[in-house]
Amino acid sequence: MTDTVGAGRRAGTDWDRVFRPRAVALLGATGRPESLMGRPLRWLAERGYPGRIYPVNPKYDELAGARCYPTMDALPEPVDLVLALVPAAASVDAVRAAGAAGAEAVVVFASGFAEVGPEGARLQRRLAAAGRDAGVRVFGPNCQGIYYAPSRLFATFSAAAERPLADSCGIAYVGQSGALGGSVLDLAAERGLDLTAWVSTGNQADVDLTEVGRWLVRDPEVSVLAVYAESIADGEAYELLAAEAARAGTALVVLRSGRSVAGRRAAVSHTGAMLADDTAFTLVSHRHGVVLANDVDELLAAATALRGQPRPAGRRIAAVSTSGGAGILAADACEANGLTLPELAPHTRRGLARLVPEFGALANPVDVTAQLFNSGRSAFGEVCSIVAADPSVDALLVLLTMVTGDAAVELAEDLARAVTGVSRVPCSVVWLAGPDRTAPARAILGAAGIPVFSSVTVAARVAGALAPHTSLQSPTPQAGLPRAPLPEDGWALLDALGIGRPDARLVHTARQAADAAAELGADGPLVLKAVAPGLEHKSDAGGIRLGVTAAEAAAVFDDLVTAVPGATGVLIQRTVPAGLELLVGATGGREGWPPLLTVGLGGVGTEIHRDLATTLAPVTPEAARALLRELRCWPLLAGHRGAPPLDVDAAVDAITRVGHAVAHWPELAELEINPLIVGPSGQGAVAVDVLMKER
Repeated sequence: MTDTVGAGRRAGTDWDRVFRPRAVALLGATGRPESLMGRPLRWLAERGYPGRIYPVNPKYDELAGARCYPTMDALPEPVDLVLALVPAAASVDAVRAAGAAGAEAVVVFASGFAEVGPEGARLQRRLAAAGRDAGVRVFGPNCQGIYYAPSRLFATFSAAAERPLADSCGIAYVGQSGALGGSVLDLAAERGLDLTAWVSTGNQADVDLTEVGRWLVRDPEVSVLAVYAESIADGEAYELLAAEAARAGTALVVLRSGRSVAGRRAAVSHTGAMLADDTAFTLVSHRHGVVLANDVDELLAAATALRGQPRPAGRRIAAVSTSGGAGILAADACEANGLTLPELAPHTRRGLARLVPEFGALANPVDVTAQLFNSGRSAFGEVCSIVAADPSVDALLVLLTMVTGDAAVELAEDLARAVTGVSRVPCSVVWLAGPDRTAPARAILGAAGIPVFSSVTVAARVAGALAPHTSLQSPTPQAGLPRAPLPEDGWALLDALGIGRPDARLVHTARQAADAAAELGADGPLVLKAVAPGLEHKSDAGGIRLGVTAAEAAAVFDDLVTAVPGATGVLIQRTVPAGLELLVGATGGREGWPPLLTVGLGGVGTEIHRDLATTLAPVTPEAARALLRELRCWPLLAGHRGAPPLDVDAAVDAITRVGHAVAHWPELAELEINPLIVGPSGQGAVAVDVLMKER
């Protein structure tokens, strides 16, 4: 398989040569068994790697039963992969030597690069440049290498690889942190899951986790890819990975530790101030069905579930418990994670009534009580299968308390038979009993692909992460906007977009204010707003006057320019009839991430209410309407308690146009209408104030 990468990297990387190398050179190999750098040679020699091994070190004639060569240029043939087991100071020369030896890639294990400061960062840039010049891909530096089970490639020194790792479970891992990655490898093996592939990318001077991930999701040996990312600076590369995984049918689970994925924006608007830095990352993930985990336990649990069971079709979950209290805890935790507990169908409840004791509960959560086990333990599996067959159920959560020992084993076997391969919904288990008393039973469920948790909260979080998101949105073609340059100010942009606004005049003297007010104010009172460089929130600065008559305009002008430092003029607007005030804001794409579109309850209380919904821009009218329906204030738009509905169609039209604008003009950093006043049905929506910021 090959991959074409971006500018600055050579095209056509042969990843098969990296993960299935025919020959591996170990530059700086050592014969000291206590050395960390001695592990890769020992493991390659002893654990079934079928290719040729070439230790390189002038101090030895032979290592691990293989001839040792004094230099790379003394090797008898080209190699596919080089492991640079040398200090940071020698790493640049090692990369050059790897290129000269015909290698496809070199793994630089050494630390002492960008992670230690400016001098190390300069050395890391030299390392990357050496790789480009030599035509060799560079893993690391400051990484722990590669493990690939199908080729028995132990190109790592991680202590986690000391485990036998004899099998291949179909789960691959790629991550930036070597130490945390080692924990993932070890914890997975402890759960009976020998990973198929494991890659530590370290400082990512050249090869990064998205590029490796794109090869792994296409690998037929891999059914699930688990990713740990400390930062994802290139949003486009991440979206390529997510889209590639979706096309390949490979489940993608991501654990991300940083909060600066898109960088800090200069948040001059309400929109920029209230969006989290990882909003674009989250929405892109949801668009492509990526499962987002919060910690290592969730990462492995989600990967386990996706490996052995179907993904839930929706966000409806049923709970079956041996304890009423555990069922209540589960209901609370599931709802807190955006899951619903539907009412079970009458025929489901009739089926359960045959099995569940009279003092149990047939509603959702179902409480079978401990009494069920006195009538035959096989009944529990039947209860679970009946609940899972209910058409309103997308996932099943089983909660077990003190069922231990042989009874636990029988229950696990019964449950695995009942739900594995015969149910259309996935199942997970929370076992609230000591692992030492339930270990064999947990192993049975794990082998069946059923994740087992010791925490109700964690199980609910994973269930919520696995379920599809209602905000899932496919990329939307842009509407036909003019190819003209970005208009010079926000009002001109609204005119170009065809979004309604009140008639207004910008004036710079009191006399101009009086004349403009006389022209505009014939039909009623006016609104006067101070205009000043950097004045974004006029209300906070005392820069707005409402209900001004034409006769008062000149005096109010003088008052505003005195009250607002740096005021250069005043905008005089006709008053807009009352309606619901919305915020419609958009932020331009940055660092490869798509632009974002946000709607919410607007006006001066926007930050207080924080009634917001955000999606990727641009959007279709249908997606814009769905965004409005996510708001708590939606009933006020649709008509609340007999009130007439407002002009939702006009609001949808304005939202759609803003979304297309921020996607159409790359130089547009922010556009915010606050408020957009939505009038009664058929009377339109009017933008009363606008903020535009260019890059």
